[in-house]
Amino acid sequence: MARFDNRIGLITGSASGIGKEIAIRFAAEGGTPIIADLNLDAAKATAEEIKASGADAFAVAMNVTDEAQVEKAVNEVIAKYGKIDVLVSNAGIQTVHPLVDFPFEDWKKLLSIHLDGAFLTTRACLKHMYAANYGRVIYMGSVHSKEASKLKAPYVTAKHGLIGLSKVLAKEGAEYNVTSNVVCPGFVRTPLVDKQIPEQAKELGITEDEVIKNIMLKDTVDGQFTTTDDVTDAVLFFAGAESNVMTGQSLVVSHGWFMQ
Repeated sequence: MARFDNRIGLITGSASGIGKEIAIRFAAEGGTPIIADLNLDAAKATAEEIKASGADAFAVAMNVTDEAQVEKAVNEVIAKYGKIDVLVSNAGIQTVHPLVDFPFEDWKKLLSIHLDGAFLTTRACLKHMYAANYGRVIYMGSVHSKEASKLKAPYVTAKHGLIGLSKVLAKEGAEYNVTSNVVCPGFVRTPLVDKQIPEQAKELGITEDEVIKNIMLKDTVDGQFTTTDDVTDAVLFFAGAESNVMTGQSLVVSHGWFMQ
């Protein structure tokens, strides 16, 4: 048997980037990924791409900050498959400004997507996991769950918050065989990171190359970006754990940027 045979995995923000890689790899190992994304057309395209490889996949529209839409999407999955075994809370954005003039609307939007989204999707899936006496919840944190950087006040706040949420769920979910963990990547060269490079260069008055070398990768041991494969390996490690020995943990995947 493959590692995820008969497992249904809801992955938010999975029409592109890291989420898409997780979905593809989950399907390659026997699982059925639910492509949950704000962009339904892109989610459907990703699901069709996975189906073309011979696996199953299902696309749902999901704005993770919309309580009604999250509940509706989860109910669609339950109606079709009868369960949700794995939740990967991956949807996220980034906005950079100095704290002194960070727009409140930008602060609220980022916290809502990262924290409200994690809460709403967790709550919607949890009752089904509890009923099945099984669940694996993985939150997409960051090295910024452990450290801070300039210009990223709400992002650092949100990523720290995910560790707290995960620890609470680890305690509450234990009696129902539900584990909760956080994967904390370093910088991964996704469109989200590519967008930050010119933004930080402008805010700091330096070149884009200097942003990469002297800010993003400065504290790694080898000056390398983390890859989507690196992050997916860690996510699937937690998703495929057979026992509850790994719960309430955070795993940093960062080329040594942060060492615990």
